[in-house]
Formats: sequence, C-alpha cells, structure tokens
Amino acid sequence: MDEFRFIDSIKPSYYRQSSVIKGVGDDGAVIQPNIGHELVISTDTMVDQIHFNLNNMSLEDVGYRVMVANISDLAAMGSSPLYYIVNISAPNSVTNEDLLYVYQGMNDIASQYRMDLIGGDTTSGHDLVISVTVFGNVSPKKKRLRSSAQIGDIVFTTGYLGEAGYGLSLLDSHKHDKLNYFVQRHIRPQPRVDFVRVTTNVNRICLNDVSDGISSELNEIANASNVSIEIDWDKVPIHKDMNHLEHSRLKQLALSAGEDFELVGTCSKGDWKLVRSLCEKDDIKVTEIGKVINRGEEPSVYLNEFGEKLSLDQSGYQHGNS
Repeated sequence: MDEFRFIDSIKPSYYRQSSVIKGVGDDGAVIQPNIGHELVISTDTMVDQIHFNLNNMSLEDVGYRVMVANISDLAAMGSSPLYYIVNISAPNSVTNEDLLYVYQGMNDIASQYRMDLIGGDTTSGHDLVISVTVFGNVSPKKKRLRSSAQIGDIVFTTGYLGEAGYGLSLLDSHKHDKLNYFVQRHIRPQPRVDFVRVTTNVNRICLNDVSDGISSELNEIANASNVSIEIDWDKVPIHKDMNHLEHSRLKQLALSAGEDFELVGTCSKGDWKLVRSLCEKDDIKVTEIGKVINRGEEPSVYLNEFGEKLSLDQSGYQHGNS
C-alpha cells in the first residue's frame, strides 16, 4: 500500500459543508462548529469474515454498509450528518485500487447527505478492518435519547423488520442474485435520516436504531429510561413476502436478526398522531407496535402473542411472567 499516493487519490476536490475549514491533507481537520447546535459523534468498525464476507459482497457494498451503520446512529440521535473519518487496516493483498472501491461505496451514501470526508488513516494488517467515525449536529432540545421514554408512550418502528437478516440468508444460499429485494436490504440498506427530518418539530421522541434487532434495542430503551415496554407480535411490521417462513424463524428475523437500520422508539400518545401524519406525507412507513408501561421491579420488555406474555430479553424471546 502506497499510503501517500492513496491519500492524494481520496482527497476531496471540494467540501460540501461550509463549516469545514481544513479537511484531508494535514495533521488534523479543522471545523467551525455550527452556532446553536451540539455535535454528535459515533463510530463503528467492521472486520472481514465477522461483519462482512467478500465472497458475496463487493468492496463498494462493504464501504456502503459501514457508512450506513454510522449514519443510522446519527439518525437515532436526531442529528443531521455532516462529516466522516475513515481508518482502514488492510492485508498486503488489498491494493490501493481495491481500497478506492471501499471509499466509493462510502461516498455513494455519504454524498446523499452532503457529508464530507475530513480525515483518517491507513495501515497494513492481517485482516481488512474498516472503522468509520461520523459527526452530526443537532439542536440541543431535539436530541433523541434512549433515556427519554415515558410511561404511557406509544412504541413504534419505521419500515419492515427482519428484511436484512432474511436477505443475508438468501445471499448465503446463493439462490438469489444481488438484485433481489431482500438481498438489497442487506447489502444496501437506507438509514432513516428522512424520519428525523420530517419529525424535527416534535418535542420529545425516544429513538434507537435497529442494528441488533428490536429485542435488543427495546431493552436498551427500557433500561436507559427506567421503564418497561410491551409490544404485540401481531403489530410487528413484516413484509408480506416473508410470511411463508416457519413461525419461529420469522420471529427470530423480526425480533433479533438486526441490521435493518430502521428506527424504533417512543413518543407521547398526543404526538403519535402528528408523527404518523408527518410520515405519511413523506411516504415513510411507521407502525405502532406497543406501549411503555409501569416498570414493576425492574425495566423489562414483553411480547404479547396469542394471549400469552413472553419476556423479551436482548437476545430474543423466552417464556416468562409479567
């Protein structure tokens, strides 16, 4: 890897954000923070054979997905994407030209939100490891924190759940090409920045992005907000073309597979009608799936199905008492 030549090849010719004073090409980036806003920072790392498989994904797809994972975190905080930094460790078998495909995939999604690449580093290593740090801004009173759920809130989710996990299984089976809808939902998901944009004037929304499955995300909300949550299985949004799957498989995908990068969250009953109306105007699917309830002895998440209440832990569902 020729690091200096590579840096020259990825250096932007211009910056989309006027707040960038100095980007790639110096010892550090220089940013002029937006007055009246707070900075949101998130980072994620993906490792070959753990988070992605180059046997069924292109290098561009890998770059795209690692960026989506980070942008989705910004959306879950209620923030607007601004900049990103990329650190890559790559084996000697990966050339500069290969890495350019990774950066192209990142730019495919970053350019949609006018995000600027402002720095990073490359080094040699045993495995291909890609780490991205993203920066966004948010108005102080519009942060969407996991800790802001309140008893009586409506619990909702955007989109359909389990699609990315199903797409991965189709990809692994080699029975469907990359143009299949569910395969695309795995390799080219779309972060819900649109939801954040249309609901910016709603005073209080609690959000978490669906990276690990709603069984995990809802438990994180319950613990952070010190509440309990109850959802109904028959309300969980599932694409009609997945209904043929065996029931336990369908539940595993919808509740625990993750990587849909949808948003799950809560808002007051009074604001729910507004949230739903705003989303309908922008053609964003949003579904009420449950409610926030008294926490009892400790924060918990429950799944109602066929008249039975199941305790839904962070790894999935199990029989339990309410």
